[in-house]
Amino acid sequence: MARIKGVDIPNNKRVEISLTYIYGIGRSLSNKILADAKIDPNKRVSQLSNDELNLIRDEVNKYMTEGDLRREVNMNIKTKMEINSYQGSRHRKGLPVRGQRTNRNARTRKGRGKVVANKKK
Repeated sequence: MARIKGVDIPNNKRVEISLTYIYGIGRSLSNKILADAKIDPNKRVSQLSNDELNLIRDEVNKYMTEGDLRREVNMNIKTKMEINSYQGSRHRKGLPVRGQRTNRNARTRKGRGKVVANKKK
């Protein structure tokens, strides 16, 4: 397995897909990285030479990914919570942040339903 930015990327997949295992890299950015490094996106990771892997590492280092990006996102959320913005208050309460309705959905953010005593009547 090849390691890029501290992440093991799978050998048996195409390079274009394998790069998306790195936090902060999606399909479009992985295609851009491979185009800049002049590497065929259809190649498998196991078929890459060490020189090609080094080219990919150099291109990936130009972008903010993994720990730096996670840290920045968390700092942005903390800042919103500190300044008591609407989104910050939603983060604090564990509710959906981006305007979704909550009276019938939002189970991912809200958690399991709370049991209310004497509900049936």
